Amino acid sequence: MSAPDAPDRTKHKTHAKVVNIKDVAARANVSVGTVSRVLANNETVGTALREKVTEAIRELNFRPSGVARGLRRSRTDMIGLVIPDITNPFFAELAKHVEAIASRSGFSVLLSITNEDPRIELNQIESLLKSYPTGLIVVPTQFGASEGWKSNVATVAVDRRFAGYPLISVDHAAGAGLAARHLLALGHRRIAYIAGPPEAPVSRERRNGFVDALAAEGVTPEILEGYFDYASGETLGRMLLDRAPGERPTAIATASDQQAIGLMRAANDLDLKVPQDISVVGFDDIPLAELITPRLTTIRQPVEQIAARAVALTTGTSPLPIDDELLEASLVVRNSTAARD
Repeated sequence: MSAPDAPDRTKHKTHAKVVNIKDVAARANVSVGTVSRVLANNETVGTALREKVTEAIRELNFRPSGVARGLRRSRTDMIGLVIPDITNPFFAELAKHVEAIASRSGFSVLLSITNEDPRIELNQIESLLKSYPTGLIVVPTQFGASEGWKSNVATVAVDRRFAGYPLISVDHAAGAGLAARHLLALGHRRIAYIAGPPEAPVSRERRNGFVDALAAEGVTPEILEGYFDYASGETLGRMLLDRAPGERPTAIATASDQQAIGLMRAANDLDLKVPQDISVVGFDDIPLAELITPRLTTIRQPVEQIAARAVALTTGTSPLPIDDELLEASLVVRNSTAARD
């Protein structure tokens, strides 16, 4: 007698039923509205009824989604983070700290990137608002924030002002002043400055802070304007350094570490040594600043502190401030600056 055929398991697969809020209501013999109020921790639900619903949830192993809970509470345990450029090391570090700090508080972070385009910024913000976030952290586009959206969601701007919302930022002008006074203290008087785009508020604040600090000592810097990237630092740096020794600056400060690193590359290509021939100061203290050779003297932004304040304000841990919060920058002296002979 031959053995019976093995069952064809491919034809009789069973799928576990997805439990929903109606199933919980039926098991507990209550209305869907009662289950919703229990999930939202509504105090109007009596103890006995709450225990009955909780028991049904446990028996059915019901797991409400974050978005579903958010729709009942008009929010989710999620923060929207909008940044202009993920390739910018400062914004990447900001995103890292926001995610880590939010996670410790039980919040997830949904990241959106605008590529410095106000139209994309508007679309990204409107999309995030449809997910019912607890709050929004926005680094606006540097050439003017988009308009056309309104929300009751707790919102803060970081690094750049966003009309109508509180700003959490380093004091850009004071930080740039630290760089100027550092170079003056080293004996430099023939000083240049590589600025960011003149239409960008952050660029103007850093430039003004640097120029004002030098003016207090009777020094006027040579200023060139570009973008905040490596290429601008290299191109403008070559323009400043490809001169006779008595005509080129002895020290150059920049509006960003990326510019400073590009500048140091230009110096190397021209066989100039940093800091023996030219002292260089950056701004931001991105991770790469400590890795290049020589290590970069720079102005440090307290990025973790900025991220912590932004998360606290957008999750309700701290009330939204009426005025802007400007945090203190600090001078980090490494190997790219030296006293003038």
